[in-house]
Amino acid sequence: MRTTLAIDDSTYQRLQAEMHRRGTSFRQVVNECLRLGLDALRHPRRQTRFVVQPSPGGPRPGINIDKIAELLDDDGGPWSR
Repeated sequence: MRTTLAIDDSTYQRLQAEMHRRGTSFRQVVNECLRLGLDALRHPRRQTRFVVQPSPGGPRPGINIDKIAELLDDDGGPWSR
């Protein structure tokens, strides 16, 4: 079937680049892209659920959180460098 289609310049450039990359005709590239796009609209990909993997928490060994003043001190305590 023949039809007239207005294509944005940037889309046209991408189609041309794909045509040259594949070594096929412009018509083949346009038809394949349209088919793939229509298939994607009809059968959208399922999103996989994001799961947070917890890690062991708590203070590092040797740090006593009951003595917060020591942690904030700059006199060579466990937080000083």
